[in-house]
Amino acid sequence: MIRCCRSLGCNGFADFKMRMAQSLASGQLFMHSDVSPGDSVAEMAAKVFGKAARTLLQVRSQLDPARLETAIALLCGARRVECYGLGSSGIVAADAQHKLFRLGFPSVAYSDAHVHGMAATMLRPGDVVLAFSASGRTVDLISSVDLARESGADVIGITALGAPLAARCTVALELLVDEDTDIYTPMTTRLAQLTVVDTLVVGMALRQGPELLTRLQRAKDSLRSKRVRGFE
Repeated sequence: MIRCCRSLGCNGFADFKMRMAQSLASGQLFMHSDVSPGDSVAEMAAKVFGKAARTLLQVRSQLDPARLETAIALLCGARRVECYGLGSSGIVAADAQHKLFRLGFPSVAYSDAHVHGMAATMLRPGDVVLAFSASGRTVDLISSVDLARESGADVIGITALGAPLAARCTVALELLVDEDTDIYTPMTTRLAQLTVVDTLVVGMALRQGPELLTRLQRAKDSLRSKRVRGFE
């Protein structure tokens, strides 16, 4: 029994039982996904993809539909949207801004703590900040969020469950991801953040109705001349 548990990546039977209980509580089947030095490329790829897929399914079951609805409503009614993040979360902030501007919403993304700190002081009621943090404990980002709230802006936080950042937001979309971001650069956490952004953007698009399709088509047409002929 002990050998079997260790082959699954557990320290022993007690560790196996704990992980099994956690997986049952989250609705996911227990499966060891950490890569090993002896894994083949195929095995390594299967584990990476498997972990990503399970994370997205887990986060899907965690998200509160009421909070999503509130976040979408805030974004749709925003005068301006600013996306803040640092490190890998700064990359997610840039992705969010790219999607928002294609929907026609005035938006910017800042991944420099000094810049989004200053920008937050210039916000006003009717503005919305999308704040991204894998840990939710980054002091510089929390400071900028506090400044944004003091300026009268609403803040939507996409961050870790129970994190200090979540308590400071108008609405917090909290993610419980089995990943130690204190040691490793966020991988599946980043994928979860990106998917939440996609969910928000699709919700916003649905609220805009058919006229959005005309604008999107015009944007698409503007790119045709930049494609290799025959592959537009």
